[in-house]
Amino acid sequence: MSFAVDRLILTPDDIDLAQSPLAGQLDAETYVLGAFNPALTRLPNGNLLMMVRVAEALRQPVRDGNVHAIRWDSDGRGGRFVLDAWPLQFADTADPRKFELRGYGWKVMALTSLSWLLPVELTPDGLERVAIHYDKAIAPAGSYQCYGVEDARISKVGERYLMTTCSVSPERHSTTLYSSGDALDWRFEGIALDHQNKDMLIFEGLIDDQYWAQTRPLGQLFFAYPPGSEWHAGPSINHATSPDALHWKPHIEPAIRPHAGTAATARIGGGTPPVLTEIAGRRGWLSLWHGVEPKEIVGIYRTYWSLLDPDEPWKVLATSHPPLIEANPDLTRPIEHQMYVRDVVFTTGIVDAGDHFVVASGEADLACRITHVPKSAFVPS
Repeated sequence: MSFAVDRLILTPDDIDLAQSPLAGQLDAETYVLGAFNPALTRLPNGNLLMMVRVAEALRQPVRDGNVHAIRWDSDGRGGRFVLDAWPLQFADTADPRKFELRGYGWKVMALTSLSWLLPVELTPDGLERVAIHYDKAIAPAGSYQCYGVEDARISKVGERYLMTTCSVSPERHSTTLYSSGDALDWRFEGIALDHQNKDMLIFEGLIDDQYWAQTRPLGQLFFAYPPGSEWHAGPSINHATSPDALHWKPHIEPAIRPHAGTAATARIGGGTPPVLTEIAGRRGWLSLWHGVEPKEIVGIYRTYWSLLDPDEPWKVLATSHPPLIEANPDLTRPIEHQMYVRDVVFTTGIVDAGDHFVVASGEADLACRITHVPKSAFVPS
């Protein structure tokens, strides 16, 4: 589906690494591998705020027979960024973003880049940059996120902003929570989910005085649905509830599951925090989520949508099988020389703007994309 307002608002060349949290700490040249997957919310002043994932990568990760990883080291003096060297004969470096270490008996990864979060303020329509708040950047601050802080999602519940992030470390691949009164100054609240879960999205509102969230637990083993089922075994979007947004209990009912018979959604996960709205004459929680079609290393990422019951959100009121948003090569043509993956759009933020939504996505794991999606575009299958 094409939209009249659809553009890249931030690219790697817009990032000043002289103001990076890593600046001056590594004896190696770095560059911006990607500035992407932005959370989105509206500030008290009416402007929009993206919380952008900046993946800062080593220009030459392989040298002297080793492949190197960037890591935040908790050294007892506040911590510092360091480089770890791994012999090439033990590493699979097919993916430019990371490498797999052999010989463990299970999958073990390290990263050639480290991600930190950068607040970028936009005009109320999301189409122009107002300020880049380097002084408000969020970088690793503990051993639980020594490989980086990734893929923020921001939800405003009442007067409080809540931000979930993925914190990566050898200790755990966890979801961490931050809170704020203004969406610029964030306080770390702790680990919210202590298992690998890339897409925790807090609903923008309470249901029966409870916080609700979408989750997407991962693992290497999934059990089959019976023959002829409408569902496909694999990662799915679940729900959890909480009295305080910090302590979460999985909800017993299944939520959004991949449909059998379509390779385009063989793997799914959450995209934007669910917002309460009206779609096609029905009121409910609008959830934008991603489906992944297997292809080569990364796959093809597209954005889909579902409308969830306002009181029982595990019930899907409406959905659409054709994708809402797909990767757009016309947008990335000016930065073609920086491309390292293709066919990827990863939608991560949404703000209601009246007759349309302002939707923020990561394009090609490289740049931030803003799309104005009319509410009339949500046509149920």
